[in-house]
Parts: sequence; structure tokens; C-alpha cells
Amino acid sequence: MTTETPSAAVSDAPGPRRPRTARLAVAATAFVLAAADLAFKAAAEHNLTGGRSIDLGLLDLRLGYNSGAAFSLGAGLPSWVVLAVTGLITAGVAVFAWRSASTASWPVLMGLSAVLAGAVGNLSDRAGDGVVTDYLHTGWWPTFNLADVCITLGAVTVALAVLREDMPRRQGR
Repeated sequence: MTTETPSAAVSDAPGPRRPRTARLAVAATAFVLAAADLAFKAAAEHNLTGGRSIDLGLLDLRLGYNSGAAFSLGAGLPSWVVLAVTGLITAGVAVFAWRSASTASWPVLMGLSAVLAGAVGNLSDRAGDGVVTDYLHTGWWPTFNLADVCITLGAVTVALAVLREDMPRRQGR
């Protein structure tokens, strides 16, 4: 018998769990987000041709292509180099998520799955023609896509979750 309410007994703190369940959740989340990214890229390439732009208020849908990595880093390099480097990074994230499945908290795992989804989406897109399709344009920031959003929000989620989990240890508890 316990005095804790059921909601208090469920925790997102790190601890042992069934790695198979966690790995399946990471893979499924990454797959769904990567598939959505690729679908949006295909829709953008189909509907935003000829310089067509759609104003959504805070941002526009405007087609663009990036031959480099984030913020066009490496744009002058041969596409196979960018593809190889981003492929290695993607593989590293996948291995880290796989190995962390039994001990990392759910927020960390979901953040990793978002990063993995974005990396897979951009890698798959780049593998086709050497460039990544971008379509979200703010006017004050480089044009980006759903994969970039996944990578950014996933990395922020991982960082915040790790900081949150580390706070009690830092405070001496």
C-alpha cells in the first residue's frame, strides 16, 4: 500500500525502464515527425513554385534551398561531404538515443527523438538532390523547415530536462 496518489507515483525522472518500450517510443516519434517533415517539403515544392509566397502573418511560406547545414554552414563544400558529415551526426544521435533508452527521462528521450526526426528528415531530403528544402520564412531569420524546428526544440528540451534533473544534485540534495 502507498500513500502517494497515482499521479505522484508516475515520474519522468531517470530510472530503469523497459528499454524496448522506450526505444519503440523514440523510433515511432522520430518516424512520424520525419514523415511529416518530408510531406511538408513535398507540398512546398509542389505549391510554392515560381517565386510564389503565402503570407501567414508572422511568417511566410516561401520556397528555398540550402546546400549547407544549419545557417548554410558548409554551403561551399561538395554535397557528398555535407551528406557524409550530417549522416555521421544523425547516426551518433540515433546511437545515443538507443543507448540512453533504459536510463534517460522521458523528456530527454522525446527531445532526442525530435532531434533525430529533424536530422533524418533533412538527411533524407539532402540525399535526393544535395540540398535541403526550406519553406518557413520570417523575414528576419534564414528560411527553415519543420526538421529544423524539430532539431531546435528537441535540443532545447534535452538541455532543459538535463538542467532540471541536475538541480537537486547541485543544491546538495
